[in-house]
Amino acid sequence: MSIPDNGSGFKVPGSGFKVPGSRFRVQDSGSKTETHVLTKSNSELGTRNFERRKAAGLSLVEVIVFIVLVGVAVAGVLAALNVATRGSADPMIQKQALAIAEAVLEEVQLMPFTYCDPEDANAATALNPAGCAATPEAIGPEASEARTSGTTPFDNVNDYQVGGVGGPGLTINPVSNLEGTVIAGLEGYSANVRVVAQALDVIPASDALLITVTVTGPGNTNVTLHGYRVRYAPNALP
Repeated sequence: MSIPDNGSGFKVPGSGFKVPGSRFRVQDSGSKTETHVLTKSNSELGTRNFERRKAAGLSLVEVIVFIVLVGVAVAGVLAALNVATRGSADPMIQKQALAIAEAVLEEVQLMPFTYCDPEDANAATALNPAGCAATPEAIGPEASEARTSGTTPFDNVNDYQVGGVGGPGLTINPVSNLEGTVIAGLEGYSANVRVVAQALDVIPASDALLITVTVTGPGNTNVTLHGYRVRYAPNALP
């Protein structure tokens, strides 16, 4: 039996599809065999593509281009990380500077904040600076007072503002304890303390001090901490 082509290729019996490039033998009732070859494309025939597609892959040129692009990208990232690493302080140095700043700030905040110099006869009873017998407490250390002195050490928060109001404050270089002993391993660090009168919310500037501690260390490390000390116990002596 012969299947009509209608001029557009061979139609597979019972399927509704025409397969280009395929050979079909159809034998009619008279034992006559006819061979039909379809040469029209699937797009022309409106049928699905039954031909097996060849496996797609990357050419050598494409692989080389990909490797070059990835290499350039990685090089850029590594260069940026290198610059960031060189410009940042060693984490251990940063932590050490922070620990020093915290210790010095605590040292200053624990000092008395009295109306009178603690050596004044009325320091324990004065209700205001006018009640002092001779020496009302003021910004800056009194004569001969020094942080590490064995006879006249600092005895008030105000004493750490060396140079008086607007002065440079106290510089501890190298870092040492209250006895003046340099702490081993901290020779490369220094600390500066500044104390200024500054109001804190409803507390007036006469009864509140802003303490600023700045520590510098190796590799241009710089750490600054701020803290307040208020006159909550004006008659407490060291």
